[in-house]
Amino acid sequence: MSVYVEKEPPIAVITINRPEALNALNLEMVDRLIKALDELEADENIRAVVITGTDRAFSVGADVKEMYKLDLAEVYLRGHRRLWDRIRRFKKPIIAAVKGYCLGGGFELAMACDMIIAADDAVFGQPEINVGIIPGEGGTQRIPRTAGRLVAMEYVLTGRFIPAWEAHRRGLVNKLVPRELVVEYAKRLAREIAEKSPLAVALAKDAVNAAWETTLSSGLDYERRNFIVALFSEDGREGIAAFIEKRKPQFKGR
Repeated sequence: MSVYVEKEPPIAVITINRPEALNALNLEMVDRLIKALDELEADENIRAVVITGTDRAFSVGADVKEMYKLDLAEVYLRGHRRLWDRIRRFKKPIIAAVKGYCLGGGFELAMACDMIIAADDAVFGQPEINVGIIPGEGGTQRIPRTAGRLVAMEYVLTGRFIPAWEAHRRGLVNKLVPRELVVEYAKRLAREIAEKSPLAVALAKDAVNAAWETTLSSGLDYERRNFIVALFSEDGREGIAAFIEKRKPQFKGR
């Protein structure tokens, strides 16, 4: 199977498994990933998700051979954008665990996640320019917002490969770890987050993401609204009461 899910409540791991094509994403895999996310979001026992690939690659992006055969309508209606939109709407935190190549749409997929844990020998890049096209799933938008316009111009216009240490230095990766520890580290981080209030995590994620698309003034208003919702929620009252009473809170996600 090209995509499979392992549930280890309170977390789950989605593995992209098409190693013979370095996990190039075809439309079938996009459909499977969307279905997996739908199921995991509906599962109240799952509070955080890790997405990973195989040893040689997280993903090298779109299946170019398939993409070459698609017509304009298919690209718009069935293209990979559906997956990125689904990730953006996903309320639970998603951590990308990257080993090997993370290129093109694979890099864009990782950047669409909430955090990136990478092997210290992983390789990133937006090589689309080398075949006469440009990034189409967020590369030209997410890189400048994270690493700045000049860095984005360099990566997008040269199409060169980016070593993991450089991606980390540019703020495009949260943490570098040895290859054999990548998934375990990401799972440990996911479990740490899963101990928090699911409602507070969703509200915090929503507020941070809003900062990308709004002014500071509007963003502060947005944050304040989410803060009020969290403060007067059952989890908010439980968390504060537990702190005062010096006990572990029992969060229910509401």
